[in-house]
Amino acid sequence: MKNFVVKTIANAGALAVAVWLLDKITLTGDSTGKKVGTLVLVALIFGVVNFLVKPIVKLLSLPLLILTLGLFTLIVNALMLLLTSWFADKLDLSFHVEGFWTAVVGGLIISIVSWALNLALPDGD
Repeated sequence: MKNFVVKTIANAGALAVAVWLLDKITLTGDSTGKKVGTLVLVALIFGVVNFLVKPIVKLLSLPLLILTLGLFTLIVNALMLLLTSWFADKLDLSFHVEGFWTAVVGGLIISIVSWALNLALPDGD
């Protein structure tokens, strides 16, 4: 349970950095509290998408992953971010990723920041 909370906080922080750095990843809200709540909900969606969908997509794209020496992972991460944006839209959350290339750069930023935050935050291991 503690590991889940840490990963959710790391995802929320990584999403916040992507929103801050990229103009085409937007998070709107009336107050800071609403924005933080939206970020946490989007981080939960992002975690579920990465847990359930990403392994299937990676398995199906295994030949491309091997052929590109793993660089296709950037595309998979972008697709997971776009899927998260789509789910957020369906749940009427104010988070949106505009365009595929924005999702590629956003996915790269989120991967790097999430990795760094997971190193810095204690997870009980």
